[in-house]
Amino acid sequence: MHGRLKVKTSEEQAEAKRLEREQKLKLYQSATQTVFQKVGPSERQAGELDESVLELTSQILGANPDFATLWNCRREVLQQLEAQKSPEELAALVKTELGFLESCLRVNPKSYGTWHHRCWLLSRLPEPNWARELELCARFLEVDERNFHCWDYRRFVAAQAVVPPAEELAFTDSLITRNFSNYSSWHYRSCLLPQLHPQPDSGSQGRLPEDVLLKELELVQNAFFTDPNDQSAWFYHRWLLGRADPQDALRCLHVSRDEACLTVSFSRPILVGSGTETLLLMVDESPLAVEWRTPDGRTRPSHVWLCDLPAASLNDQLPQHTFRVIWTAGDAQKECVLLKGHQEGWCRDSATDEQLFRCELSVEKSTVLQSELESCKELQELEPENKWCLLTIILLMRALDPLLYEKETLQYFQTLKAVDPMRAAYLDDLRSKFLVENSVLKMEYAEVRVLHLGHKDLTVLCHLEQLLLVTHLDLSHNRLRALPPALAALRCLEVLQANDNAIESLDGVTSLPRLQELSLCNNRLRQPTVLQPLVSCPKLVLLHLQGNPLCQAVGASEHLAELLPSVNSILT
Repeated sequence: MHGRLKVKTSEEQAEAKRLEREQKLKLYQSATQTVFQKVGPSERQAGELDESVLELTSQILGANPDFATLWNCRREVLQQLEAQKSPEELAALVKTELGFLESCLRVNPKSYGTWHHRCWLLSRLPEPNWARELELCARFLEVDERNFHCWDYRRFVAAQAVVPPAEELAFTDSLITRNFSNYSSWHYRSCLLPQLHPQPDSGSQGRLPEDVLLKELELVQNAFFTDPNDQSAWFYHRWLLGRADPQDALRCLHVSRDEACLTVSFSRPILVGSGTETLLLMVDESPLAVEWRTPDGRTRPSHVWLCDLPAASLNDQLPQHTFRVIWTAGDAQKECVLLKGHQEGWCRDSATDEQLFRCELSVEKSTVLQSELESCKELQELEPENKWCLLTIILLMRALDPLLYEKETLQYFQTLKAVDPMRAAYLDDLRSKFLVENSVLKMEYAEVRVLHLGHKDLTVLCHLEQLLLVTHLDLSHNRLRALPPALAALRCLEVLQANDNAIESLDGVTSLPRLQELSLCNNRLRQPTVLQPLVSCPKLVLLHLQGNPLCQAVGASEHLAELLPSVNSILT
């Protein structure tokens, strides 16, 4: 037995580790207490924020870089030392600090405090070595390509060093080529491409030239066929499909003589007011100062804005009045005429002239997307439960021809819900959105003001800004739980049917100036008080409420008669 090394038992090893941890904890707590004693109010006044604080905080941060208070202390110390040190001494101090930060990042590469402190330190240097910082980022991204803290820092460095977007795009190329499953690189491309190829009319949409778009579609297609189950490339593909969104447009202009009101709808939500979007109203070629407001009265970005018109602009003694709205930021305008003896006038984009929910495809892009669709269908046969592939098939059919592929799209939605039950509610809402879009397109092509959305299993309502001129709307036999505030955009609505849903609130049914008949049979309206918003509908005369719990409420008839005295409420 002599001369042989004694091996500790597992109990002895565990006890030694416990004692070691206790010793480290005591040293950590002691150092922390010492730091806090040196940075108290009285100690600050006594000038104890010196280099000893840097040494003490180094001991703690070296073990735990996520101690935000101590990084703040170091910044205070460094700020004081800036005025006390010579340039040579300060340069040495900064070099030491940068080295310490690297050691902290090796302990925790995702430490918020460490990356933030490095940004702060370099932003105070007269001539930082940005090339070295880019190299540092590259090293850390080799270890973990999804370290979004490091990606944020790289974007900071690239901006400070004015690195051309083309160089950063080449950097993402190298990472994606090495590993397609690199969500951060795909995301960075989505930030760089609009900078590299700015479009004069893209606004906030970030549209791309078609040749660039086609090249990116080819790149991402290679990615998701290489690894069909990785979501990174599928997400980027979806972003690409949205880069051809229609440009800003003023969609519809409506003038009502009865309401003495002008209403205008836009392709995207805007905020009109001081310091924001500007709308100019010209009446008979003369500017008219008006106050713009949203239909629901909320001061927030909206697709629809309206204003009251003075009596002089609606003088029926003249043969006609011409109204023109100029949207300065969107570089768009629209004009409509109100003829003598007519109660309303309007002008709107036609679905045959403008693609309301997508851009007109060129032959080249249509060919590429059609090829992608066929390839995705082939992939789906090999990977029948790949949810990303199924969703992309739906989106591609949507981009190509939503009406032509409507029936097939609904079948794919059914398959996708079975494959991805955890996102069933999201898929129901997306399906509802597409069905509403298709119904609006069909209505626009037929040039009617009646919209039937019944029996479509809808869970949400969207694109209500497109229904500014609709007079009759049928929402019956769906799964709607509420009518949204955006419903106030339907300024011409006279009849609204929403029977056989699951509606519990009517907060969205407000300020509908022409609503005469409202049918809400077989919903979940529980108390007469939920009908309070209907008071704001001045022409409402007929209200169908059969099959709602409120019909059984004691005194419901009396309450309704008091709340809505001019309305004939049918409870049974």
